[in-house]
Amino acid sequence: MNTAKLRLVWARVTIPSDKSTLNFHELNQIMVESKPKHSRANIDVTNDSRVAKLRADQALLLVTASEGDANMLYAVGFFVPDPFIFFEHKNIKFVVMSDLEIDRAKKQAHVDRVLSLSLYQRKLRKLGKAPAGMIDILDLLFRERGIRSLIVPANFSALLTDQLRAKGFSVQIKRDPFWAEREAKNRVEVQQITESLRVARLGLEAGIRMLKRTQTKRDGYLYLNGTRLTSEMLKTAVNTTIMAQGWLPSHTIISSGNQCVDPHHEGSGPIKANTSIIFDIFPRSQRNGYFGDLSRTVVRGRASDKLKEIYATVQAGQNIGYEQIRDGVNGKEVHQNILVLFESRGFHTGRINGRMQGFFHGTGHGLGLDIHEPPRIAPVDAILRTGHVVTVEPGLYYLGVGGVRLEDVVVVSAKGNRNLTDCPQFLEI
Repeated sequence: MNTAKLRLVWARVTIPSDKSTLNFHELNQIMVESKPKHSRANIDVTNDSRVAKLRADQALLLVTASEGDANMLYAVGFFVPDPFIFFEHKNIKFVVMSDLEIDRAKKQAHVDRVLSLSLYQRKLRKLGKAPAGMIDILDLLFRERGIRSLIVPANFSALLTDQLRAKGFSVQIKRDPFWAEREAKNRVEVQQITESLRVARLGLEAGIRMLKRTQTKRDGYLYLNGTRLTSEMLKTAVNTTIMAQGWLPSHTIISSGNQCVDPHHEGSGPIKANTSIIFDIFPRSQRNGYFGDLSRTVVRGRASDKLKEIYATVQAGQNIGYEQIRDGVNGKEVHQNILVLFESRGFHTGRINGRMQGFFHGTGHGLGLDIHEPPRIAPVDAILRTGHVVTVEPGLYYLGVGGVRLEDVVVVSAKGNRNLTDCPQFLEI
């Protein structure tokens, strides 16, 4: 990646030299010890995936809801639906929580100290600042600790950034990955992803069972209990199975026929016999937030010879991924080698009759607390490292034939990779 930095101008604040760096626990008597972490600070824009050891006046800062932000969830380890403050200073991790969440945070948050938002609001009222806004809370928190420089993620609030700078803080925007260590999964994370893959398979099996109960009528459509089978009916079967396990489905893809040529088409309407049906299922655990990702392509009835040839070719492309993915390999080369195989078998990629057809998406992507995260196995340079968990999902898509995508998930090792997906591949049912 480009490591150039875009320098921005910021104002600095002068803090009296005789002011000691106060501990939140000392100030408010409202902290709880949990576990240790880290800190960072300073504002311009950087691509560097690692932050040098921070100065005493620097801190890492996140202000968002862990329910919808993977960086915050990684930092604190529990779900909160509303935005809150996390910062790391002198290798100590803090959160500032409302009365609604503070007791839960003391039990569940993977941080060192839990601070009370309401106590800081009262403190500011005594100083004549009421109502106290988020910027006032941050200003007080950081001045008490002698923090003058902050490192924030790329999606940090532009408004808060401007307000912090106006208060004299320097702010450095760190491009993704904000937590570089998120890319390499540990044993526990690998197991959590494997569990999500197991649930994805259960969802797929529910859809396959429904397909097996269908009959084909003269109009060429599949019927279930006298009603045309639709993508929506299959998604209901898949998604309810996933939810019953305690996982959350989102935008499950079950597309058929020419819908498959748009790989992210979620699928809609009635489904015909003897045509491709792509299942792409990516449930997220409601306990820990880790995703699974599984794709299979099936036909209820008989697949055409062309579709069988495409299916075998995609399997061969996936095998290239299994053979070549290992520590130190450039994902771009893996992707290119699959494209070469497809071309050699006569399956071209490009714009055909006004539509992109062939293999026009990446071979894979990282998987974890986000459904798509680094590294990519695509037409961009990305060196694979031990501990990376990546999808292997080549596909081919052509109007009039349909599409085929097969997706498994592997964990990268020094000597190769291990497939975490336990799900058979079959075309006709």
